[in-house]
Amino acid sequence: MATAEECRAALESLTGRISAMDAKDRQAHLLDRTLSCRVPDLGLTFVTRLSPGGAEPVRLAENGTQPAQVRFTADSDVVVAIATDPGTFMRSWLTGRLKVQASVFDLLHLRKLM
Repeated sequence: MATAEECRAALESLTGRISAMDAKDRQAHLLDRTLSCRVPDLGLTFVTRLSPGGAEPVRLAENGTQPAQVRFTADSDVVVAIATDPGTFMRSWLTGRLKVQASVFDLLHLRKLM
């Protein structure tokens, strides 16, 4: 099991890749959306916002935080694995180790980033 700090660093790595994308690609593929990543084995939820301008810092969700528009759920080891090798995103999703709750429209946009 990974630690909370390892998960935060992994998520920052993923959002950093998005922020490092060419500005034209971000404009074409990113919408302004809130994202959360619930990590049940740690009992934590991390949140951020992605937009065509990049990503906000990843932070812990506080009580009363509105549900994110795109919600991921995965154990800590899966979160770290996806950050290490983004190719594991699809495998984790298809095997049920990663759950995604989002509109079909958002899923289509996310697919372009993977």
